[in-house]
Amino acid sequence: MKTYFKRFLWVLCLMQIIAIYAQDREFTIHTVAFYNLENMFDAEDDPITFDQSSPIMELAENRTIIYAKKTRNMARVISEIGLEITHNTPVILGVCEVENRGVLEDIINDSLLVDRDYGIIHFNSPDRRGIDVGLLYQKKLFTPTATSNYTLHLKDEITGKPIYTRDQLVVSGLLENDLLFIIVNHWPSRRGGETKSNSKRVAAAKLNKHIIDSLQTVNPYAKIISMGDFNDDPTNDSFKAVLKTKKHKAEVGLKGLYNPMEQLYSNGFGTTAYRDKWSLFDQIIVSDALLDKDFSSYRFYKAGIFNAQYLITQTGTYKGYPFRSFGYEGFTDGFSDHFPVYIYLIREK
Repeated sequence: MKTYFKRFLWVLCLMQIIAIYAQDREFTIHTVAFYNLENMFDAEDDPITFDQSSPIMELAENRTIIYAKKTRNMARVISEIGLEITHNTPVILGVCEVENRGVLEDIINDSLLVDRDYGIIHFNSPDRRGIDVGLLYQKKLFTPTATSNYTLHLKDEITGKPIYTRDQLVVSGLLENDLLFIIVNHWPSRRGGETKSNSKRVAAAKLNKHIIDSLQTVNPYAKIISMGDFNDDPTNDSFKAVLKTKKHKAEVGLKGLYNPMEQLYSNGFGTTAYRDKWSLFDQIIVSDALLDKDFSSYRFYKAGIFNAQYLITQTGTYKGYPFRSFGYEGFTDGFSDHFPVYIYLIREK
């Protein structure tokens, strides 16, 4: 009940701010979001990957039924992100932990989303588990102009053998004739401990920085949005030392990066929980070009975490945690172990 009340107050406050700010001006507003879909595997065995260890493949029965439920649940969440403000689903949505293009097709063809006519951008990554990142976009509002994927090259410090992880997906496109660059990330996990695994995420941050620098070399005023499950909090070295993200807009200079999630993290908000500690691994950062106060083209307006009540575990040991698909006391009807995150982009009509 408290969560619903907080969301109501937040929406009411946002609508009042927009009304006061706009006065006689009218704005178009769109949602750009990211969601870790948590083990979004289909029910079929893929002989090329190690999907046998995925939660759905470990089930002895009812795989097809559970997969259908999982697909429906993901569609439901996506259909509601930003809906209260924009009256539309996200115009752009980055995703991770998806097995293949087919699972994304099943999601966007669900009755809750099919009328939005989403397109898909997806590349198979070298990740050992067979999980990838991807991008969904509404075809009527966003037109991709170029796509590419960047491989993160890692090696085991002891054996020297390659470590295979997710690529970083880069998409450029026109949001109603406004050029955007989107980077979708899923950085290496903290398996083995935060300190031991830190160098892998620092390497991922350096790759992300390289991509951003390359875009800004061509155009210092490029509108860049880097989103993902970074497996790091906004205050970790990968963000503060490598990407040099800023907590406040006023601190961001030319070619700088603003991380609106850092203030949310300082206020105690998170997107995933482990051992009674919340982390804000799911983030969306933007380049300085999206912070301009000239709203003749799309600019960043506000960031948030979509944590509707039904996405929260209501009972048991993990009460209050994200209601995940698999793993909590035998449940197979949940959503994800991560909450989605989003930003609003606005433009004066």
